[in-house]
Amino acid sequence: MAQATRIGVVTSGSLLEGLTARLDERYDIERLRVGQFMVVQGRQNRFFSMLTDVQLAATSLSILADPPDDEHPLLREILAGRNTYGTFKITPQLMLPEDSLETPRPVKTIPAHFAPIYEASEDDFGLVFGAEGDGKFQMGTPLDMDVPVCIDLARFVERSNGVFGKSGTGKSFLTRLLLCGVIKHNAASNLIFDMHSEYGWSGTTEDKIQEVKGLSQLFPGQVYIYSLDPESSRRRGVKYDGEITIGLNEVRVDDILLLQDALNLNPTAAESAFICAQRFGDDWIQKLRELDTEQLKEFVESTGANMSSMSALSRKLAQLEQLKFVTRKSSQSSIRQIIDALLAGKNVVVEFGQYRSELAYMLVSNILTRLIYDEWVRRTETFLASKKSSDRPPQLMITIEEAHNFLTPSLAKQTIFGKIARELRKYSVTLLVVDQRPSSIDNEVMSQLGSRITALLNDDRDIDAVFMGVGGSKGLKTVLASLDSRQQAMMLGHAVPMPVVMRTRAYDKTFYEAMIQGNRRGPSLRPRTPELIDQEADELF
Repeated sequence: MAQATRIGVVTSGSLLEGLTARLDERYDIERLRVGQFMVVQGRQNRFFSMLTDVQLAATSLSILADPPDDEHPLLREILAGRNTYGTFKITPQLMLPEDSLETPRPVKTIPAHFAPIYEASEDDFGLVFGAEGDGKFQMGTPLDMDVPVCIDLARFVERSNGVFGKSGTGKSFLTRLLLCGVIKHNAASNLIFDMHSEYGWSGTTEDKIQEVKGLSQLFPGQVYIYSLDPESSRRRGVKYDGEITIGLNEVRVDDILLLQDALNLNPTAAESAFICAQRFGDDWIQKLRELDTEQLKEFVESTGANMSSMSALSRKLAQLEQLKFVTRKSSQSSIRQIIDALLAGKNVVVEFGQYRSELAYMLVSNILTRLIYDEWVRRTETFLASKKSSDRPPQLMITIEEAHNFLTPSLAKQTIFGKIARELRKYSVTLLVVDQRPSSIDNEVMSQLGSRITALLNDDRDIDAVFMGVGGSKGLKTVLASLDSRQQAMMLGHAVPMPVVMRTRAYDKTFYEAMIQGNRRGPSLRPRTPELIDQEADELF
């Protein structure tokens, strides 16, 4: 088997701490990149490894105490490679017995002293990450090669996952890439809460200059858009499939507890809300708001509630009535349409338009997810009783931005999102959490995430949070902190064989063509007139 360029040899190390290697004198140390994929050729196994650190060393400290100056280049060359040399650290991630036809497996041992280390070849990448197709989707390429780095979509959607990175590093593009892969390969139905109108009909580049196609344009008939703000959608030329309204009768006390900070409620608001719900039932908000001063006083006296707390709760709940999509009662027709679309294997984007406040986003996302999750639980229990495959609900992935609003340590055990994250795939519902501050998300939730796709993070707490529950992450933290701010990311977890740093796939015309090719046009919720079909074709091409 032809070998790639030799980089160095193993000189020391351990299974726990990784390996230290000496750089070959003919190999330029400046060619090394943290995150680089390497192969160690052991006596019985090949070890697929990641470069985690680069260092300079010397045989004697006296050489470093009196270094040669610029006037003696020959002396520098004489010392280089023998008296002064480079070392680097690598972490073996997978191993494969020589001449084995098996897939690489977890590392259980380490190579011997002086085992040679080589640059990874295209064949090595193909062996580890596979080729696109058969449920594998290309997310990017290695930093120093032009070969695909693929993610296993079936393994990806069966657990909750995270996309992280500081502002401006391309989280929305990473998320859109993942969603395109899931939709293209029909790996799951998707419910996407689109706070900034980035996923539905169109989005913009990170610099907000150029418009890019959204999921609905790339997958016509498979992606439906529901809007909370039809006026905004029409103004932007978005073809939405339905309008969402939320009834006050659908708001539970648990929803209000989630909105405690957004509504600026005092600590006693929860007790007051529970008292109202016990007395008035589903219409507790509307009936509380209708009480005048005397009626409120009588209500407080009859229930033993606190007058000032109840009065404050009534005033602050008025903020809900100011949201135009909130009505007194809801027929749930739009929600039923969304559920039916998701059950049919379709995908739904919920656009918020002008309602980008924390209050609107958290209210709608929590209520819709709770109602949809209840449907999936009911259908799963029916399936477990009947054992009929037709009763089993499809895999559903729910995408939420600003996920820390729902998954802080104080809220994770109360919200429906925390419940989904903890239950993993029990009811065929998982999350894709998108956030720039993973350290604000509950540790238990972070440890349950199957895969993490992470762009640059600078804060040490955020970096530590990304690796919550990941063994051997010391070297990987250094790699993550060294990423470029644009178009680079690290993937690790359940859906990839080993951690990998990649240059993310370009979201351009070539990508559009790859997504459009072979798409199936499913039935749309809009009337499929000949004019509409012709118009969609013109927009796509």
